[in-house]
Amino acid sequence: MSERLRVAVIGVGHLGQHHARLLASMDDVELVAVVDCKPGRAEDVAAKYGTRASAHTDGLVGRVDAVTVAVPTVSHVEVARPFLERGVAVLVEKPLASSVAEADGLIAAAARSGATLASGHTERFNPAVVAALPLVSDPRFIEVHRLGTFPERSLDIDVVFDLMIHDLDLLLAVVRSEVMAVEAVGVNVLTTRTDIANARLRFASGCIANVTASRISRDRVRKMRLFQRDSYVSIDYASQEVEVYRLAAPSSSTGGHHGETRDTRRAIQGGKLDVVNDEPLRRELRDYVDAVRTQREPGVTGKAGRDALALATRVAEAMKAGM
Repeated sequence: MSERLRVAVIGVGHLGQHHARLLASMDDVELVAVVDCKPGRAEDVAAKYGTRASAHTDGLVGRVDAVTVAVPTVSHVEVARPFLERGVAVLVEKPLASSVAEADGLIAAAARSGATLASGHTERFNPAVVAALPLVSDPRFIEVHRLGTFPERSLDIDVVFDLMIHDLDLLLAVVRSEVMAVEAVGVNVLTTRTDIANARLRFASGCIANVTASRISRDRVRKMRLFQRDSYVSIDYASQEVEVYRLAAPSSSTGGHHGETRDTRRAIQGGKLDVVNDEPLRRELRDYVDAVRTQREPGVTGKAGRDALALATRVAEAMKAGM
């Protein structure tokens, strides 16, 4: 494509408004429209970024090459499927759908038409994550904390599908092994849905992951710590910092009786990596636009979004079983 990619943003609330902001700033993108059913919201966002506002998606097919969908999860399939069926590329914010069956339906629709289907897991595009992943080969233990304050998050889904799913997606990408067992506990504190949850995952590789997500914490924390044989990697998603420490190979010294050689104590080496900070959502949308233009797979495919949703569903089921 030599001309600008025609894109619309459907749902311009808490997150979708940032889709509009970032897409409008890209030279090779024409932001055709923003859509929202809440009176006045689309008009406000459209006025900021010099585009059209609409309360519905009627008439967009034929006018766009791609859309991003940031409506409540319950409406993902209803909004995304008509575009996929007509061969229009779609990026759907996480979770991909309300159920694995619905996610499979979206993937099937994309496969039939050949449309690009991307899943909006922004943490994959966090510069700290991108810098750290090449250093992770065979993790044995992973600890994750994703703690948010109330009520900064949307409450139409529980904390597993709202927050923890980011880390479940990353765990699948990092460990690259089947999840053999899931133990989980969740607590409803301030809402009728789960507000804080902990899951312990055992992978076929032997890796154990301990994951905590909360939307009722006093402090905001977003960290992953990975322990491997002879190395430790720490990722701070929020500050976009990575620390890596390794056991250095033992050095030798000569001394003692008859000049024999003996190993000295192993030293720990490492520190912070150089990471160039950037907005993960900008990187995600840039990847999506490039994927549509070049007809390659996006950085996070619909299949990857489906797998993260399936694991989140297992966590939710394990919580219910433990009640």
